[in-house]
Amino acid sequence: MRRAEGSFIRAHLPNPGRMRELLLPGSAVVLEKHPPGSGRRTRYTAVAVEKKRTPVLLHTSRTNTVACRLLQMGLVPGLEGYRVEKREVTVGGSGRLLLEVKSCTLFGRSIAMFPDAVTERGRRHIVELASLSGKEMKTGVLFVIHWPRVRYFLPEYHTDPLFARALQEARRKLLVKAVAVGWRKDITLSRRVRDVPIPWRVLEREGMDGGSYVVVLNLRRKRRIRVRSLGEVLFERGYYLYVGSAARRLTARIDRHRRMRKRFHWHIDWLRDQAEFHGAFPVRTRDRLECRMAVALGKIAGWSVPGFGSSDCPCGTHLFAMDSDPLKNTDFIRFLMYFRIDRLEEDRPCADLLDADETGR
Repeated sequence: MRRAEGSFIRAHLPNPGRMRELLLPGSAVVLEKHPPGSGRRTRYTAVAVEKKRTPVLLHTSRTNTVACRLLQMGLVPGLEGYRVEKREVTVGGSGRLLLEVKSCTLFGRSIAMFPDAVTERGRRHIVELASLSGKEMKTGVLFVIHWPRVRYFLPEYHTDPLFARALQEARRKLLVKAVAVGWRKDITLSRRVRDVPIPWRVLEREGMDGGSYVVVLNLRRKRRIRVRSLGEVLFERGYYLYVGSAARRLTARIDRHRRMRKRFHWHIDWLRDQAEFHGAFPVRTRDRLECRMAVALGKIAGWSVPGFGSSDCPCGTHLFAMDSDPLKNTDFIRFLMYFRIDRLEEDRPCADLLDADETGR
C-alpha cells in the first residue's frame, strides 16, 4: 500500500457506485500498487478512502472475502454455526443457504443505506432469491457496511425506490441481514462486528413516491430570460438549484423537468428551456420539507433569484445558484446527506420509529 500526494495518479476503482459523499476534494485515497507484469491498464487500484481518519473499503469484490471470513469466524449474528462451502453459498445443519453479499459504503451519522446508485441488477437478484426460497433451500442477502459506527440500515429509497420496494416485499421470504465492520489503518479487518437492525416501519412511512427534490441545471452563459409573472430576468452563468415538491408522482415530476418539450407552467420551465439538465435529487417523505430545504440551500449557495418558484409560500425564492458544480461541493453533499439520511434521527415520527426499533418496542 502507498499514499500519493501532490501528483496525479490514474488508478482503477472497482466499485460501480457514485460515492459522492466519500470521494470529495481533499479525501485521502489508499492505493494498492500492481506487481510488475500484471498486465493491468493502471499501476494502482483504489482500495479504500478515509473518512474521519478511518478507512472505508471501496473494493466491492473483496466484500465477498470479508463475508466468508465473518461467517467462518461465527461473527454474523444469526448465522453462527454455518460453514462456507463455496463463494456465496453456505451450508448448515438445517439446510442450504444461498447468500447474496452486498457492499455498503453510503452512511450518515449512524444510518447506512444501499444502493447509492440505481441498480436494476441488484433488484433482479432480490426477486430471484425470493423466488428460490422454499423448503429445500433458504436464501438471504447480507449487507456488509464498511463503517463501525452505524446503528441502522435501510434500502436507499430516495435514489432507487424499485430496489427498496423489492427488498421490502421479499423480506418475509428471504433472510435480510446487515452488519457493520471496521477497518484498521493498514486495511486489515477489525474483529468488531455489529449486528445492524433494519427499521422497516421507517421505510413503510417514508418510502413513497412523494416528497421534495432539488433539480440542478447548468447555464453555460449569461442570458436574459422572460419568466412568466417575473418578467425578464438576467441569469448569470452558473449552476442553478431549484427546490420543488410533489405530494404524489414525484418520479413523474422529476422526469418532466428532464424533458425539453412540454407545456410551460412553472417558473423552472422557462429556465430549463435555456439550461442543461445536470441532475435531480429526490427526498422521499411524507413530511413537507420544501421550504426547509430552500432555507438550507440559501445558506450555502452563491446567489439566488428573488421570487422564483415561491409564489405560494413565504420563502423569498426556491432558486439558488453556484459558480461551480454542486456535485463536487462538500456543503451540497452534506445538505443531501442530512435531508435524505441524518434528518430521520431528528424529525418525529421517524425518530420515534427508530427508537422503538432499537429498544424492541
